[in-house]
Amino acid sequence: MFAFKFLRTIQGDDNLQAMLVGAMMRKIKSRNWKKQRYFKLEDDFMTIWYQSKKAGNVRSTFSVNDVEAVREGHQSEVLLSIADEFPPDRCFTLVFRGRRGNLDLVAESAEEAQSWIWGMRKLIENVENMGEREKLDQWIGEWFKKADKNNDGRMNFKEVQDLLKMMNVDMNEHHAHHLFTMADKSQSGTLENDEFVLFYKMLTQREDVLKVFQEYSVDGQKLSQSNLEDFLREEQLEGDDIQLHAKQLIECYEPSDKAKRMNAMTFDGFLMYLGSAEGSIFNPQQRGIFQDMTQPLCHYFISSSHNTYLMEDQLRGQSSVEGYIRALNRGCRCVEVDCWDGANGEPIVYHGHTFTSKILFKDVVSAVGNYAFKVSQYPVILSIENHCSVEQQRVMAHHLNHILGDRLLKTILDGKAPIRLPSPEDLKGKILVKAKKDGGLEQSLNYIYLHSVSYFICPLCFSQKSKQRLSKELSDCVVYCKSVHFTSFKHSRIHSKFYEVASFTESKARKHLRDAGAEFVHHNSRQLSRVYPSGFRTDSSNFNPQEMWNAGCQIVALNFQTAGEGMDVNDGLFSQNGCCGYVLKPSFMREADVRFDPEMPQKRDHYHPVVLTVQVISGQQLPKVNIKEDSIVDPLVRVEVHGVPMDQAKQETRYIENNGFNPMWYDTLHFTIHTPELAMVRFVVEDYDKTSKNDFVGQYTLPLSCMQQGYRHIHLLSKDGTSIPPSSLFVYLRIKHLE
Repeated sequence: MFAFKFLRTIQGDDNLQAMLVGAMMRKIKSRNWKKQRYFKLEDDFMTIWYQSKKAGNVRSTFSVNDVEAVREGHQSEVLLSIADEFPPDRCFTLVFRGRRGNLDLVAESAEEAQSWIWGMRKLIENVENMGEREKLDQWIGEWFKKADKNNDGRMNFKEVQDLLKMMNVDMNEHHAHHLFTMADKSQSGTLENDEFVLFYKMLTQREDVLKVFQEYSVDGQKLSQSNLEDFLREEQLEGDDIQLHAKQLIECYEPSDKAKRMNAMTFDGFLMYLGSAEGSIFNPQQRGIFQDMTQPLCHYFISSSHNTYLMEDQLRGQSSVEGYIRALNRGCRCVEVDCWDGANGEPIVYHGHTFTSKILFKDVVSAVGNYAFKVSQYPVILSIENHCSVEQQRVMAHHLNHILGDRLLKTILDGKAPIRLPSPEDLKGKILVKAKKDGGLEQSLNYIYLHSVSYFICPLCFSQKSKQRLSKELSDCVVYCKSVHFTSFKHSRIHSKFYEVASFTESKARKHLRDAGAEFVHHNSRQLSRVYPSGFRTDSSNFNPQEMWNAGCQIVALNFQTAGEGMDVNDGLFSQNGCCGYVLKPSFMREADVRFDPEMPQKRDHYHPVVLTVQVISGQQLPKVNIKEDSIVDPLVRVEVHGVPMDQAKQETRYIENNGFNPMWYDTLHFTIHTPELAMVRFVVEDYDKTSKNDFVGQYTLPLSCMQQGYRHIHLLSKDGTSIPPSSLFVYLRIKHLE
């Protein structure tokens, strides 16, 4: 069927050939749940199917697109639990994107395991390296396969009608038959290969983009390099070496060699450019690390997780080291560890006084050690809630030192008493412990001082005060992040040290923000603050982190396992600067002599409000949200601005009835933004329902400061934050200073 360039290169790959034949493997869910399943790669090289011996023809499938990585050996809790039964060379784990659970497998032999491990890695690499044209070919192939119900390699008109419903297209039968007949060049009454491609292209004709193209094309057929330069200058507002950039775009995206020789771009090339990363809403220059990483740690927003060990709710949910692996692989730089005394002298991690399951502290430390610097070299903070006896605290300190070794920061960096926090650049490759500590940096680390402290237990734990002593060994693991109780901003101004970190529940942080917003911002210019969800959020829901960033709070801890607005905004902020988990705060939140009150942004120096204008033009191939076959999406787009209170706003387009395939709006929305440096913009697509709550279709969130102007595509993400190609919105954007 629709062959990619890749398919021609893998005919001799023994691993992929073995996967095409298939293999019987054990699917493992727990020590007691081990079932045999037959796994096989389909001949599209994109789909894996598996079935049990007893299930007859019923089989499950998943796409290579959904697989993020392959782990070899006993690299999951499930496989570790059966390590005495199956050797590591027969075991591997498929890690899925988003929040989907892993697939743990045991092959019949080490050789078979290797074939699947290396074969899957090759397939994943192929997907990641696909060009725009190959992605389109793959997408067309997938639709053909879904529609070709009788698997005869061709499509009759009935199958085409069913396909249109699957694709969210409400088209009358006469028009559908007209397109079918035009594509059926062989007049066979069916569509095969190239005929289906032609049908798909007629179906996906972009009248909205063609209209823009023809405005700048002299002959309606092509853009000369000069025409393209005009478009880049006038619409995309590009200013740097437009001549060179236009030349590069033609070279990169123009499919016609003839047009390339003429230094011109056809409509196909123009469409390819607008659908690429360069034509997207997110500025590619801000994808990599572009910010100053040499400022004190407190000058950055830090991607942070709450109760990282939990995979579900706060009362009965599963605890797992997988929570740490997933958070760190998403760029999280501050993870939480709740430690309690365990059996056999081994500290455990779980949500105390609840029915959540328990895991070993040493396993958590191992996972952090293994995954801390896979996606970012900047420091990881281990936020430790210590409920252990002195004896088990010593065990904790031993595990931290023994497992992490030189990566654990044990001493100040230059041997001198510092006057401010070190920078992310200074701390590259280091793991910092945030916990209670006896004394401070000024005192000798050899000074033994056992100190009684009171600490807070969340409302879930039958609220009470407890006394605790600290072991010197664990106290010595704390250098730049000493956990302290917050008294008041006045007290902090006089007494607190730059290395002290106060933690606030979301409600306490909100109160401080309301009562003394400017004080809170000033406090956070000197030292770190951590904000965490209310203990009453037993469902692991999240608050919106934006309100805490407005106060300059750096460590705003969220439940990473829970999808929704809070995590969308968090993912949006940290999608810039190389997804490294650190984002530099605006200058007015870093300078000690500047006063910024998020409640009154117009009173700050250098106040420059802007007007954001968004014309929502069209949508492309939105996913179905209702499993009913005849159901077709009625999409609307909501644009949300998240920022200081004056900037919080939401506006919606009309809904388009029965068209999730290529809805057209041309609706224009306007937003006045008083603090553009803090503003996040979230685009949400919903399926309108007049009798009940609208269904979520897709979303995309990014900082206003990372937004490209002009005609742009927004590539939508699922509720889980994973991409759902080729679903997108086409918009026109302008950001203008308010006079």
